[in-house]
Amino acid sequence: MWQWIRIAMAGLVLFAISVVVLNGSWHAPAPADPQRRLLSHRGVHQTFDRTNIANDTCTAERIFPPTHDLMENTLPSIKAAFDAGADVVEIDIAATTDGQMAVFHDWSLGCRTDGKGPIRDHSMEELRALDLGYGYTVDRGSTFPLRGKGIGLMPTLSEVFAAFPQGRFLINYKSHDAYEGILLAALIEANPDVRRALWSAYGGTEPTERANELIPDLRGFTSTGTRYCLIGYVLLGWSGHIPVECRNTHVMVPINYTWAMWGWPDLFHQRMAAAGSDIILIGPVEAGETGTSGIDTPELLKTIPDTFDGYIWTNRIELIGPLVTSEVL
Repeated sequence: MWQWIRIAMAGLVLFAISVVVLNGSWHAPAPADPQRRLLSHRGVHQTFDRTNIANDTCTAERIFPPTHDLMENTLPSIKAAFDAGADVVEIDIAATTDGQMAVFHDWSLGCRTDGKGPIRDHSMEELRALDLGYGYTVDRGSTFPLRGKGIGLMPTLSEVFAAFPQGRFLINYKSHDAYEGILLAALIEANPDVRRALWSAYGGTEPTERANELIPDLRGFTSTGTRYCLIGYVLLGWSGHIPVECRNTHVMVPINYTWAMWGWPDLFHQRMAAAGSDIILIGPVEAGETGTSGIDTPELLKTIPDTFDGYIWTNRIELIGPLVTSEVL
């Protein structure tokens, strides 16, 4: 009996070694001209301490000492991101009571502005009158370095597209309201020229899936779909199987889990490209953490393989952009 157990164990070891060897990155040729494209999360914005952040944490109350006056999701912020080298800028939208799409990060107004209540309960005229810098503080409310500097800065999505006709944008739905997907599709139908600016959409499942149905080739994605994609690939990717959730989409991969992606980086890239998907490399993901961290330091940037061909998600485009540009040059 023990002899058969030893044979079985040896067979399992050989199988495991074969799986690892057959899924080595070297089984795919390195991209001839790998492109590190930059995805700027929120544009150039005020960064903050991410320690123990929950879904209801007001991040404006924990910003680092400002080195600039820019606020996320505003036209100056977006312009600064493109100027720093962003290929795509991520922005957040919410429907207003008058059927427009306001560009603003939070679900409600009380954290960052001098307004109150959910953003979707207000008209665009009301939102435009708010001070977007009202709530930012470094010292728990003793001083407010941006107060008074954000009055009238909240744009609509139409205004963003008009201001940056050559830009590309990732739209983030904060709600689970399919109506917002319909609004986005209606905007594209009324203004076909801005379709090229809409790189993709993600966030709430209902609006994202509705937008995917109504806007050809959108390839929007959700956190649930991303999770199933990565779990399915970890479980079965060694066989070459690509889960349906990984097909014709954008696949977000945390940098601290790339070791679990069979064939990382070159074979993984080849498989995703064959499935019609781009790779978005994001920052480390830790248990219990909310939000999306980015590639935000030079040290983390240096850990990305030279042959990586995909999008780098960053919260610090003003820092990371020039570093990537200098590498390319």
